[in-house]
Amino acid sequence: MRVGIGYDAHRLVEGRRLVLGGVEVPFGKGLLGWSDADVAIHAIIDALLGAAALGDIGTYFPSADLEFCGISSLVLLRQTRELLVDHGWHIGNIDVTIAIQEPELAPFIDGMRRRIAEVLSVSEDQIGIKAKTADGLGFVGRGEGMEAYAVASVGTNKRDD
Repeated sequence: MRVGIGYDAHRLVEGRRLVLGGVEVPFGKGLLGWSDADVAIHAIIDALLGAAALGDIGTYFPSADLEFCGISSLVLLRQTRELLVDHGWHIGNIDVTIAIQEPELAPFIDGMRRRIAEVLSVSEDQIGIKAKTADGLGFVGRGEGMEAYAVASVGTNKRDD
């Protein structure tokens, strides 16, 4: 078994939809980024890739590549799963913390868990998601952006003989 850590942050801006954990969340602003800027999914991708020692999100999905402009981060997550499988890894569990001042995410957490589990072909009980405020501190607390932290475990069926 191996463990990886992922992190992502994006600025909040007018004129974009807010997508977190693969779920659209009604809010007056969205996250600025090359893809849909889903900080939760991006942190998960980095955690999974890190656990398998396969690099980071930019290695496979560079922001300068037009192919990824506006793409759903769920597509990138699915491709990450395929990469893990191709290298002999399976997903143990994922735990995500989204740092967000507003909006309230509690009504959307179950949908996020379902969506992520479906894309990764794992059960929902392997996905943990929490949302925390920054109590008015820093760029998150001022409502300028959001960040997410993820931890993921992967295992392999390979044996060292």
